[in-house]
Amino acid sequence: MAAVFNPVLLYANTRIKLFAAAKRGSISCPAYTFLLFRTNMHERVNRTERQFKSLPANQQSLLPQFLPHLDKIRECIDHNQEILQTIVNDCIHMFENKEYGDGRGKITPASTFDMDKLKSTLKQFVRDWSEEGKHERDSCYQPIISEIVKNFPKERWDFSKVNILVPGAGLGRLAWEIAMLGFACQGNEWSLFMLFSSNFVLNRCSEINSHKLYPWIHQFSNNRRSADQIRPIYFPDVDPHSLPSGSNFSMTAGDFQEIYSECNTWDCIATCFFIDTAHNVIDYIDTIWKILKPGGIWINVGPLLYHFENLGNELSIELSYEDIKNVILQYGFHIEVEKESVLSTYTVNELSMMKYYYECVLFVVRKPE
Repeated sequence: MAAVFNPVLLYANTRIKLFAAAKRGSISCPAYTFLLFRTNMHERVNRTERQFKSLPANQQSLLPQFLPHLDKIRECIDHNQEILQTIVNDCIHMFENKEYGDGRGKITPASTFDMDKLKSTLKQFVRDWSEEGKHERDSCYQPIISEIVKNFPKERWDFSKVNILVPGAGLGRLAWEIAMLGFACQGNEWSLFMLFSSNFVLNRCSEINSHKLYPWIHQFSNNRRSADQIRPIYFPDVDPHSLPSGSNFSMTAGDFQEIYSECNTWDCIATCFFIDTAHNVIDYIDTIWKILKPGGIWINVGPLLYHFENLGNELSIELSYEDIKNVILQYGFHIEVEKESVLSTYTVNELSMMKYYYECVLFVVRKPE
């Protein structure tokens, strides 16, 4: 069934309200992908079981715990599906059409691309809202927060009047942490996978570690122990409702460049693992230049893993950091801080035998008065 999604999503005091409708049918795939998680993952486990049973009997006998382990994975899948169903049910109010059912009706199969995005979203719960993700958050969020505090000292600024924007907010933890300090902070996110999930955490979770997920059950390679694959994480590690009284924390849903067009609006823009999501990063720079107030700062941490690089039908301009820096300077920004080797990870599995580390660029640039 087609539905209408509203592209402007506001978390006012962490309560969601939606305004104006977008084109019909734009949300069906993400909603259905959430509902089809169990089916997709059970097919994956069943394939593994069939392959194991194709081995000679003497080889199967060497691994008596292999099939019981697959049964444990199935239990984890079912648990994750319960959480995902709850997330989708809680997002029904976002849509004009509310008929989603329970995932057992005849609906279009989820694409591999969408299912991969959902699996990635499950790992975002680790990054943003679990104790296990703290080290990763400290490596990339804390440098941004430190620069904000340094540039807006409380002796000179009323934090509640400092407007900070966080594009590419994901599940909202960085924006939430900034708001916890008393700043007026707004996150922006375009991915419905992220928006569904952040709505659930920010609006429906108040008890610390009240929910459990199994984010690593999709990883069949590079496991030291079988138990590592089925270990849970608990979320949220803090109460998202514990913002100080009178906090100004909000989120918008939609394309960063389309939503933000009012010139000279923001005191600070904080981007974390964001600028490489652009089709053309110069467009992002242009938008940031326009919407920053004179004297405002842009803080960035992240790599340049361009998201559209290998998608043949998508525009993708892959610039080196050197090129980006030159463009930033030509716009008129002044570079105040620059570090080119800030080591960080992204939704890392700490127990995996394979980990990716990024040597991120941290910079703080200022728009002249």
